[in-house]
Amino acid sequence: MKRKDERKVVLGGAAGAWGDTSFAAPQLLDSGRCDYILFEALAEITMGILTRARLADPSLGYTTDVIQMIGRDLPRIGEQGVRVVTNAGGVNPRAAATLLQRMATKAGVELRIAWIEGDNLVSRMSELGKLGLAEMSDGSPLVEAPLSFNAYLGAWPIAAALDAGADIVITGRCVDSALALGPLIHEFGWGPEDLDALAQGSLAGHLLECGPQSTGGLLTDWEDVPMWHDLGYPLAECRADGSFVLTKPEGTGGLVDVRTVSEQLLYEIGDPSEYLLPDVTCDWRYVDLAQVGPDRVEVTGARGKPPPPTLMACAQVVDGYKVLGLLFIGGRDAAKKAKRFGNDFIRRAERLLEREGFDALRDVDIEILGAESTYGPHSRAQSAREVVVKIALHHDSREALSAIVRELGSFGMAVPGLTAGGRGLPKPTPPVRLRSYLVPRERLNASIHLDGEMLDYEEPVPRPPAPETERPPVQRTTFPLEDPVELPLIAIAHARSGDKGADANIGVRARHPDFVHILREQLTEKRVAGWLAHRIEGSVRRYEVPGIQAFNFVLRDALGGGGISSLRFDPQGKAYAQQLLDIPILVSAAMLAHPALVEVPEVEQARERLTTHP
Repeated sequence: MKRKDERKVVLGGAAGAWGDTSFAAPQLLDSGRCDYILFEALAEITMGILTRARLADPSLGYTTDVIQMIGRDLPRIGEQGVRVVTNAGGVNPRAAATLLQRMATKAGVELRIAWIEGDNLVSRMSELGKLGLAEMSDGSPLVEAPLSFNAYLGAWPIAAALDAGADIVITGRCVDSALALGPLIHEFGWGPEDLDALAQGSLAGHLLECGPQSTGGLLTDWEDVPMWHDLGYPLAECRADGSFVLTKPEGTGGLVDVRTVSEQLLYEIGDPSEYLLPDVTCDWRYVDLAQVGPDRVEVTGARGKPPPPTLMACAQVVDGYKVLGLLFIGGRDAAKKAKRFGNDFIRRAERLLEREGFDALRDVDIEILGAESTYGPHSRAQSAREVVVKIALHHDSREALSAIVRELGSFGMAVPGLTAGGRGLPKPTPPVRLRSYLVPRERLNASIHLDGEMLDYEEPVPRPPAPETERPPVQRTTFPLEDPVELPLIAIAHARSGDKGADANIGVRARHPDFVHILREQLTEKRVAGWLAHRIEGSVRRYEVPGIQAFNFVLRDALGGGGISSLRFDPQGKAYAQQLLDIPILVSAAMLAHPALVEVPEVEQARERLTTHP
């Protein structure tokens, strides 16, 4: 009889993005609890930046600060026997591995370092062009000369590198969750048939990949989170059946509870029943989160189906030039002055382009920060006495934009209270637009290099699907509204938003099961689309997540192109959830006594009105 594996493998998430704190890895090492430390360093924006860096210097193209942070801690990593997995290799994992090996040699630490390639498809454009690939959002054909073109690889190459004895694994583009799933496949011997375990392991990776965002970072109820300066970074105590407990090092700031974990579960996903990954298709609708101790949440219930026959690949395409300027305006009626200044500046820009024989501007985006212009018709700050005007322009010519921004200074002699704060004129930069495609997985072959030698590797073949188990039907009871009272959404729910290319998502979770029917009936696709109509150009789709009493809204074409191609000040939709939390919701007057209501001012005001006018 096969002996049950009772081990726990502890994964620590030391980086949520390129630019994360240098305190994270030492904190996790200080805990002495990690078997693996993961450094997630890539986003669509980051890939564009790294591509530019490698064009300027072929020896670059990786996230230098993450590699330096790993290198600084190599003696402790070697002493504790911790293994490291990171996608900090960016568009040049070989160079990252070479640098880290030099740092290990200098530090006198013997570590085996592997790097994984195969995601870079730029040299195969001619071959792929014959497949008739269509862009995922608009159906346009494959671009011809992208700056970069990288497929999202999965966890199996990482597991294979660890199987071969690697102490450190550096990848290029892979799905973020693979950084965790690879070590778990290696440790527990999961195969392609272990779909539920793969879905659970991917969920562990999803909760770890953004660092402290699952341990109190970005929490709607931020005042419940003790300190931000020493947020605890996440630890996942993983078992062989795929279940795990999410926690953080003792004595650190932050918070781990069902709210923090559920917000991160919903972060930057689409359909929770079909979360497509290279290794498994995840169904997270019925995930169960249980508070099993202070700062300890047990996660179970993820289900897996076979992975899709294609892998997503993203191309970075230069699209003209953009420029962004920030100017301060102070004094009475600052917002009105700022609006007039923006309009008049664009009129002068149009006159200049016509005079010099340039084409018209391709796009203009003006936001008045401090006057809540990003809130559109929901702004409450039109009487602000100090604002910052953001003017962003898009044109095919660098020279045209340079000529326009030169005119900014002259308005300092026209607009009362306007200043540039001592900064020089902004410089045009080439925006990089993201274009996404689905590539047949048989066209992709990862290559693994360990200590400079290429390993024999063959991707496991996905297994056919098993029969699906019936899920309990979602309860859709209608509750009558008696003596309705208007409250903001934040009183009965918390939320988080993020980006996926040009789209955004907002995950909204009811604070109590009693509130789920209110969200289901009132927070409809049409209502959310209307509330954010000033930011969304596409459709809104709602998905229910019954396991955590939540809903996920996917907002198509909601970020002005997204990433570094967007002209907006919030190109990743980070503030969208905060805006939605102000949407009015009707509840029965009796619900004002509910203990799960958050005590925002509107709740107390509603109670006072009922007391005065019963």
